[in-house]
Amino acid sequence: MDNLQKMLTWMPSLLKATEITLLLSILSTLTALFFSVFLALGKISKRKIISKLTGAYIFFFRGTPLLMQLFFIYYTLPQLLPAFNIKSRFFAAWLAFSLNIAAYLAEIIRAAIQSIDKGQFEAAKALGMSYSQTMRLIIIPQAYRRMIPPICNEFVMVLKDTSLVSIIAVVDLTYQTKMIASQRANSLVYIPAMLIYLVITAIFTFIFNKLEEKLSVYE
Repeated sequence: MDNLQKMLTWMPSLLKATEITLLLSILSTLTALFFSVFLALGKISKRKIISKLTGAYIFFFRGTPLLMQLFFIYYTLPQLLPAFNIKSRFFAAWLAFSLNIAAYLAEIIRAAIQSIDKGQFEAAKALGMSYSQTMRLIIIPQAYRRMIPPICNEFVMVLKDTSLVSIIAVVDLTYQTKMIASQRANSLVYIPAMLIYLVITAIFTFIFNKLEEKLSVYE
């Protein structure tokens, strides 16, 4: 009973830190989603220089650990370029996550676009539509339904990966949990923390599954 009371007393601090976890996850994913559309279009561009540059970006951020990218942006970048001295830990985390997630989402979007039958492009060209009009009015509206499930899965992964930001002392759920465990010399705090992660993951998974079911009706 004493252990349960202790865990309940930790909940306000843990829930407040959960707000940071959710804010970072949502903000990073939305930023990355906007950026990834341009990366995906660049990757499939017929202009080789654009395709090569976007391909190199995607290769770099998918090929190096997110934790190393976080260290680089917060610690190394200010040494190389003092003008880029990022004082806000949250901003550094948001930037690292956004750049990293964008590389993964770009590949999801690229695959969805290229999964559309080529006849759609040819029909649009026959109607005198430009490449941008074809993408905006025909291809992307069809492709987005195929993007949603993997993008939702990526968000759930991001939600759990935010625990990495505790390494630069962003007061997210993981960092707050470690602080309580250290200050109170009690590792029981990891139980409610894990339950919180489980609950928010379950909520978003449920929402995304319902969204996927709704979109599948139109396939």
